[in-house]
Amino acid sequence: MSAATADRRRLASGPSWLLIAPLLLVMLVIFCWPILQLIKTSLFDPDFTLKHYREVLGNEFSLTIFWRTFRVSFLVACFALVVGYPIANLMRSASPFWTAMIGACVLIPLWTSVLVRSFAWTVLLQRNGVFNSFLQWTGLTDAPVAFLYNEAAVIVAQGHVMLPFMVMPIYQALRAIPDELPRAALSLGASYVSVFRHVIWPLSRPGVVAGFLMTFIVTLGAFVTPALIGGPRSLLLATFISNEITEQLNWPRGATLSAILLVAVMLLIACFNRFLKIARVDGR
Repeated sequence: MSAATADRRRLASGPSWLLIAPLLLVMLVIFCWPILQLIKTSLFDPDFTLKHYREVLGNEFSLTIFWRTFRVSFLVACFALVVGYPIANLMRSASPFWTAMIGACVLIPLWTSVLVRSFAWTVLLQRNGVFNSFLQWTGLTDAPVAFLYNEAAVIVAQGHVMLPFMVMPIYQALRAIPDELPRAALSLGASYVSVFRHVIWPLSRPGVVAGFLMTFIVTLGAFVTPALIGGPRSLLLATFISNEITEQLNWPRGATLSAILLVAVMLLIACFNRFLKIARVDGR
């Protein structure tokens, strides 16, 4: 590299830093500073101590909440994947008009508050709700079924809330697959199942991983839907943290729970990124 080229790059880097400085300042104030304060609250009481972490990690009830939160989040992501993949595949194979209509049906709920959608699920699942009324009208049940306030209700309702975050990444990955590849495989004698297994699924896997990771991580911190649909018997971590801070006024414990969740999410993102890099290198 010549000296003139190096000088031009140094001169260009100055204005570039000036352009991104406001964004960095906003991120520092809005994101980094609250996180640092949260970590400080969990570690200083008033001197440096790890007692809050020992209390949380040594408490069986707290560990049960952590395990339930991760299990429910994983099941929500699986539910959204099972429902969302066929929708994304239908959007790929449909005509432009129907693709736009299906995409609108998937995205329009995002314009509605999560609180409203969660209340809608309570109307559907409550003892005198739509589902129980239909089951009793058809004679399938003699008494109302307890659909609400359990993990299954949380998985279905939260999966519906997170469905757009699963459908759109998968649709973009499927859309990038050339139409010639499935047709070529079919013309060579492959069955539809083989085409999906060996062509469509491997090429759509980056979208599946992105949607699964996004759904899983957002569900880890979900508050409204689990609180309304799950009730106290299906307490998840976000509701537990809120109770510790707003009802128990135990800020150090709430900050410790939040910090542990933050570290767990960062580790999950690092593992997924590592998995994607390995998959790209191996060509899978």
